[in-house]
Amino acid sequence: MIQGVVAIVGRANVGKSTIFNRIVGERISIVEDIPGVTRDRIYANASWLTRSFRLIDTGGIELENATFTEQIKMQAEIAIEEADVILFVVNGREGVTKEDLFVSRMLQKSNKPVILAVNKIDDQAYQNDIYDFYNLGIGDPIAVSGSHGIGIGDILDQVIHLLPHSQEQKKDDEIRFSIIGRPNVGKSSLTNALLGEERVIVSDVEGTTRDAIDTAFTKDNQKYRVIDTAGMRKKGKIYENVEKYSILRALSAVEKSDVVLVVVDGNQNIIEQDKHVAGNAHEAGKAVIIVVNKWDLVKKDEKTMAKMEKEIREQFKYLDYAPIVFVSAKERKRVDLLFPLIQEVYANSHKRVSTSVLNDVFIDAQAMNPTTTFNGGRLKIYYVNQVSICPPTFVLFTNDPDYLHFSYKRYLENRLREAFGFEGTPIHIICRKRD
Repeated sequence: MIQGVVAIVGRANVGKSTIFNRIVGERISIVEDIPGVTRDRIYANASWLTRSFRLIDTGGIELENATFTEQIKMQAEIAIEEADVILFVVNGREGVTKEDLFVSRMLQKSNKPVILAVNKIDDQAYQNDIYDFYNLGIGDPIAVSGSHGIGIGDILDQVIHLLPHSQEQKKDDEIRFSIIGRPNVGKSSLTNALLGEERVIVSDVEGTTRDAIDTAFTKDNQKYRVIDTAGMRKKGKIYENVEKYSILRALSAVEKSDVVLVVVDGNQNIIEQDKHVAGNAHEAGKAVIIVVNKWDLVKKDEKTMAKMEKEIREQFKYLDYAPIVFVSAKERKRVDLLFPLIQEVYANSHKRVSTSVLNDVFIDAQAMNPTTTFNGGRLKIYYVNQVSICPPTFVLFTNDPDYLHFSYKRYLENRLREAFGFEGTPIHIICRKRD
């Protein structure tokens, strides 16, 4: 579980990206880039010792070009706002610059814990140069070399020490769900419709919601917590980096959720951005419901809903397990259909199957459709066990995992769904060799 955010900031050409790559690429036990978010890879999940955190890389701050400075300054400010810990990188070979002083003033105003990394100290001859950086007023500088990995462990030890340790405890009887989607699909309107009141500001302007809003409520004696997330917006180069950090908020909301409502605009075609947004929920292993909003604006006949559902299934093939609901949040039509569905997919994501029943299903599956030769051998499944929930995860103990063809894995997943339901939740199947 991600337990904090670390932002790397500093002026240009001090080696921020080198340190970023060193942390996520070599020094960390678990590394998982978040796909479908940004093409320039400014986010990554990483862990050190027993703690997992999200790492953010930012652009270098320069003071010469006013337009560019404003863009990068905005990016850095948002990263600082989102971060629990800030890693301030400077160039030990060049000494303190006016850009370093500018960044240090930004960090001092943030009141966030800051680690000062003096980079490019890959030779003992430069060791004494780090003391000049006490003039920044940030704290004790740590000598590092991103290109050689020197001092990276010391930085990460400090990161783990400074990350928040207290985690909000989830109530056992509370279902948490988030509402995600590209801008102007009606996420805030849907939140208000579900809450039954005007709790969230609603506007036709894209990007109105900038923060994730966490609201607890009760419906039919069931406790819920809904998180309305900032939409993704594109308004020119200056705002592109703002969008990247609104995605960060949405990712955090997804991680806190049991169920994710992926909202699309029923009055528009599905676009790549819709698929990227939905991909975040799928990759996080969350239960998913696809909500087609603004259905009141669509000119309909008896075939319209079926055609829209077919298009969604074609565009969101990886979400074939997710139920689809057509609603009008503005007119609050069919919104109440979501509550029983949220409960159902929540229950399915927490479902456990007894080992004996599970193995009976797999024996029948193999009898109906025996495995074939693949990669030089035929798969034999000796035993199956469910090892986890959220999402339901199953381990197949076999003669050789390399013999499992992806199509047969899909067949087994379909048999699991036929036997036990699991609507709304992804299923993970892991194949291992029996000792």
